[in-house]
Amino acid sequence: MEEGAPGAGVSLVPSKEKEAPLCPHGPTLLFAKIVRGKEEGRRFYACSACRERKDCNFFQWEHEKVSEARLSAREKYNQSHQPSVSHPDNVERYKEFLTLPLSKRKFCRECQQLLLPLEWGRHSSHQVLNNVSVAQLKRPSHLLNPLENKKTNAQYLFADRSCQFLLDLIIAQGFKRVLCVGTPRLHELIKFQAPCKQKIKSLLLDIDFRYTQFYTEEEFCHYNMFNHYFFAGEGAYEICQKFLQQDEDVVMVADPPFGGLVEALAFSFKKLIEMWRQTGDTTSKELPILWIFPYFFESRILEFFPHFSMLDYQVDYDNHALYKHGKTGRKQSPVRIFTNLSPHLIALPAEEGYRFCSVCQRYVSLDNQHCEICNSCTSKDGRRWTHCYLCKKCVKPTWVHCSTCDKCALPSHSCKNTDAGCFICGAADHKRTNCPNLHLAKIGYQSGKKTKQKKKVKANMKIKDSKKRRTARQTKNKK
Repeated sequence: MEEGAPGAGVSLVPSKEKEAPLCPHGPTLLFAKIVRGKEEGRRFYACSACRERKDCNFFQWEHEKVSEARLSAREKYNQSHQPSVSHPDNVERYKEFLTLPLSKRKFCRECQQLLLPLEWGRHSSHQVLNNVSVAQLKRPSHLLNPLENKKTNAQYLFADRSCQFLLDLIIAQGFKRVLCVGTPRLHELIKFQAPCKQKIKSLLLDIDFRYTQFYTEEEFCHYNMFNHYFFAGEGAYEICQKFLQQDEDVVMVADPPFGGLVEALAFSFKKLIEMWRQTGDTTSKELPILWIFPYFFESRILEFFPHFSMLDYQVDYDNHALYKHGKTGRKQSPVRIFTNLSPHLIALPAEEGYRFCSVCQRYVSLDNQHCEICNSCTSKDGRRWTHCYLCKKCVKPTWVHCSTCDKCALPSHSCKNTDAGCFICGAADHKRTNCPNLHLAKIGYQSGKKTKQKKKVKANMKIKDSKKRRTARQTKNKK
C-alpha cells in the first residue's frame, strides 16, 4: 500500500501467528487502517485470501473476546465449507477412472468433476464431456474452468509460448525440481513434456482443490499462498518440506493473483525459503525464485526482496483479454518476471523481440533503448522511454515535464490538486474518502450521470423516430 494513502493495510505479526482466528481459508491476517503512513483505529482480523467480504465475510476485532458458542459455530461453519471429498479419496477415484474404457470416461463441465459410472444418473441433465483421453487427463487446466476472481484465485493461465519459455529456462539453468506456486499449467507441462527432455520433478501448491482429482499427494498440495497454510495439515507440510530438501537444484516459480497483497505473499514466500534453508549448509545461498507479477509492483517487491531484478520478458495468458503476445504500445502485457537469478544468464528469445544489451549485460526488449545519461535500459513497459533532463531520469513517452508540478506527468493531469490531499475540496489534511463534502460530490456525480442518461435516451428516441419516418417513406414510395 502506498504511504500516505488511506485504507486497509496488512499488518503481519509473526509472534502472534498461532493466535490468529481461522476462516475457511486458514489463519486470518491482522489488518490496520493506515492514514498518511500512520496506523489509526482498531486492528482487525480478516480473510487472507479474499479481499471482498462477499467471498469470505470473516471479521473479528483484535483482542475481541469471543464466546465458546460463537467459536463452536465458527468451527462448524469452517468445516462445512471444506471439500466433501478428501484428497486420498480423489486419488482412488482417479485410479478407478483410468481403468474405465474410453467410452465410459466422462467429465461433468457444470460440476467440474470426473464421473464414475454409478454417478452418471445424478449428472444426466448436466453438460458432460465424453471420451476423456489420457492426454486430456494430463492437462487438467484445459478441462477445468478457470477461477477468475482477480483478488482471490485469478487463474489466468499461461499461454503456451510463455509456459514453454519458463520450462526452457528451468532446463537451461539445470534445475531438477520445480516448486510451482499457483502455476498449474507449468506443473502439467513439466509432467507432460519434461520427461522427454530431462528428468525434472514438480510439486504444485495451489488453492484450487479441484486439482486433487488429477494429482497424488506427492504431486499437489492444497495451499493458500497468502498465509502459508496447508489445508491438509502437517502431512502436506512435510511433503513440501521433503520436496525442497531432497535436492539443492530446486527453483520456485510463483504466479500469484495480481490483486493480492504483496506483503502477505512475501511473508509466505519467506516461509517457503525457511523450509528450504533447513537442507543444511545453504545459509550463504538463496532459493532461486521466479515471481511473476506486473511491472508496476516492482518497488513493492524490492522492499521485501531487494536483491531481485525484473526481466523484460512479457508473460502472456490464454484467458486474459489484455495480456496477449504481439500487442504494441500500452496494450502490451504488463506482467514480468522478478528473480534473484543473474539477468545476464537468462537469454530472452530474439524471435519474440528481445536483444542483448552489451552495456547492461542483460536481455531487453527491442524498444528498450540504452540511455547514456542514466547508463541503463530504463523502459519498464516495453515502449521506448525518453530522458527528462529536469527530472534527471527517463519517463514514459506520453509524459511531459510540468513546470507547475516540477515533474513529468500526462499532459491531461490536473496541476491544481497536485499538493492537495482531497480532490473534492482541495484541503491537505484529508483525502477524498474522508471529505465532509463527499455526499455533495456524490449527489453532483449522480445528477450529472442522470443528465447524461437523459440525453442518451433522447438521442436514442430521435434515432428511432428517424428510422420510423424513413421506413414509412419507403413503404409509401413502394405503394
